[in-house]
Amino acid sequence: MPIRTLTIKGIPASLYTQLKRIAVEHRRSLNREVIECLERSVATRRFDPDELLTGIDALRERLALPPLTEQSLRQAKAAGRP
Repeated sequence: MPIRTLTIKGIPASLYTQLKRIAVEHRRSLNREVIECLERSVATRRFDPDELLTGIDALRERLALPPLTEQSLRQAKAAGRP
């Protein structure tokens, strides 16, 4: 795949500073860090909420967990508080 050049203009100073700091932490050049950030951003998988909920329901069924109700949620919240 051919390599391309991209110029980014108008980067806020605070963003530049953050990118530079993270690049140093990762022992990368600023350019390489920006490429890593872009690759992660583009590679982020979008999910279908219905598909996710179907998977959660299937997992709850396999684990034989009781259904979540408003009462069970309230009890769980109250149990975690002093």
